[in-house]
Amino acid sequence: MIKNEPKIREEKIDINRAQIEHRATWMGLIFDEIQNAGADAEAILRKAIRKCGRIHGENFRAQCADPNSCIDFRHAFLGEVGVKSFEMDNIEADHDNLKVEFNYCALVNAWKKLGFDDEKIALLCDIAMEGDRGIAEVMGLKLDLTDTIAKGCATCKLHFHK
Repeated sequence: MIKNEPKIREEKIDINRAQIEHRATWMGLIFDEIQNAGADAEAILRKAIRKCGRIHGENFRAQCADPNSCIDFRHAFLGEVGVKSFEMDNIEADHDNLKVEFNYCALVNAWKKLGFDDEKIALLCDIAMEGDRGIAEVMGLKLDLTDTIAKGCATCKLHFHK
């Protein structure tokens, strides 16, 4: 059973979350339409979202004084609005690792509003994480994703590492 309630309520953060939900709504509805058309929605979306992540990864890489440092990556990747929007905490960074926990997910919230069941939400979450995998790839990192809100965990735990 998915639990996903925000604690932070600020106008700018709510606006950002609404934008994230809009993106997730598109993703969920496009997934359904591709699937209904008889194509492999999962494969198509994974490929497109990974490409998007690689584009973002190039932007983050360009912002890093030392693109081989997870400390620099942390500062490029985890901006104030994003940290608050996903209610991130337990952020730890050293040269070879970046660990972060998300306590809220606007994407999950959007998919719940669409009436998707927990299994579909978990699948959409994993597909959406292709963006983060693409970012990691460009940064020369691996991404371990253990717990996720979409799977009913209290947090999403991301570990970018060499």
